[in-house]
Order: sequence, then C-alpha cells, then structure tokens
Amino acid sequence: MTAQPLKLSSKAEYASFVDKFDTFMFDCDGVLWHDELLVPGAVQVLEHLRALKKKIIFVTNNATKSRKNYKKKFDRLGVQAEDEVFGSAYASAVYISSVLQLPKDEKVYVIGQAGLEEELDEEGIQHIGGTDPADKTFDAFDITKFERDPKITVVLAGLDTAINYTKLAKAMQYLTQNTGCRFIATNEDSTYPVEGGQFLPGAGSISAPLRYITKTDPVSIGKPNQAMMDTIKAKHHFDPKKTVMVGDRLDTDIIFGNKGGCSTLLVLTGVAKEVDLRPEANPPVLPDFIVNSLGDLAVLKD
Repeated sequence: MTAQPLKLSSKAEYASFVDKFDTFMFDCDGVLWHDELLVPGAVQVLEHLRALKKKIIFVTNNATKSRKNYKKKFDRLGVQAEDEVFGSAYASAVYISSVLQLPKDEKVYVIGQAGLEEELDEEGIQHIGGTDPADKTFDAFDITKFERDPKITVVLAGLDTAINYTKLAKAMQYLTQNTGCRFIATNEDSTYPVEGGQFLPGAGSISAPLRYITKTDPVSIGKPNQAMMDTIKAKHHFDPKKTVMVGDRLDTDIIFGNKGGCSTLLVLTGVAKEVDLRPEANPPVLPDFIVNSLGDLAVLKD
C-alpha cells in the first residue's frame, strides 16, 4: 500500500507520469464513460498515448457484453480499440473451458445476459438459462414442475437486469442438488456508475442472494482476481513494472493492479472519492497516483 498517493495536477506532472510507463490498462465504466456519455477529454488522452506508441489494454468487469459487442460500443462512442478489450464474461468462459476443462457433455446454468452467453458459445460450452424466455418470467416458481438437468455442473452468475425469483430458485436447486456443482461469479462489483453521477446494482448484488442461500462464496473471475490478469497475459506480453492500471474503484481496479505488480492511478470520475482514501475510511488499498479525471491529461496534446 502506498503511504501517500501523488495527486497529479499540472502538465509537467502528467507528462512525467506518462513517461514512466509502456503499458496502460484502463477500466471503462467510470473512467472512459458513464453509460453512453464519454468522460470529457478521455478520447484525446488515448489518442495521445497511441501517438507515443504506448500499449493500451481495456479491462472491464462488465459481463453484459461479449468482446464483439463491447467493440461496437467503443466504435459508437468513437474510442479506438482493436484486440485490446478484456471483459469478465470472456475471462469466465476461458476459466470454465481451460481451467475447469468442463467436459463437452456438461452444462452451465447462466444468470446473465446475451454477452455472457456469446462468450460461452465461443468457447464451445453448453448452457441454459440466461436469456431463455422460460426463465424471464415473474410467474410464481413451481418446484413440482421443475425438471432439474443433471448435466448442470456450473452455475455462472453475472449482471442480469432481468433477475427474478425463478432464476435464483433454479440456480439454488443446481447448487444444492447437483453433486459437485461449481458456483462462479463473473465479478463481485456491488454497483456500477451511470450517467448523472448515479449508481445501479452490480453483478455482486446479483450473486449475493445465492451466497446467502448456499453459505458458499463463488469463485470470482473479474477484477481484482488474478484470473483476469492471467487471461490478459495469455494474449499480451508486458512488463508489470512498466504498467499502470487506471481505474475508479479501490476494491477492484486498484487492488487488481496492486496484486498484478503494476502501478495504479485512481480517477475520481467514478465510484471512489478522495474522502475514501482518508485513514478513518479504512481504504482496502491506496493508489500510487490520483487524478481528478483521465481527461485532465488531454492538455498533453496541446
């Protein structure tokens, strides 16, 4: 933990900061944008880093979109991104296929959205639940009519804005009745930032009832867990000592960078604020650097 984070506030400090690193990892929500609203100046900063031949990697816990659909959001907002986007949906699918090495005849029960299903499809993993209309219901769950699939050996929970009692009830049955069924969460963010400085429940809020029901913690794949870092390292070679993780959350982004041996920059346009860094707030970790907004570094283009 850094004893005293350095708050960057001048052009000279920004330039010195950028010069220290070869690779820049960026969280997205709360750093580059809020929902569909770009953080002012963020695109200009990314363009400047690319002009300096810096490596850029985007690391997001958002599991509602596949890499392919996340790329569409980057394009729509005018943010350049090539094979540089790593999400917790992709990392979860890779974990199930490569680490668990799920047999082809076994299946995953999904609490989540289309992006999560698309990444499972890319890895050749069978799955049910998710966006299935039969599960997107607010009718009462009748356990006497429920046909439990014995082939379900993993329950994977991500952000699901159509969460309901039926999905939780089915997931509970698989976790408690199917011997050896694994409980995996794409990530455990309690909230995520949207436009207007507001917040909505995150993926961690979706898996929380199942933790309470089963008295079991899931294996969490997204930041701050190193499964995400391992996924990135499998695709990109970089020196952690010359890498900085840029994020807006202490409990995910900053811990993630810290665990990975990288330096860290906290932006104040998302979840964490300066008050959260005070000793009385008992922060889980402190960043190496702080800046009000990523967009502040856009002055380097002048």
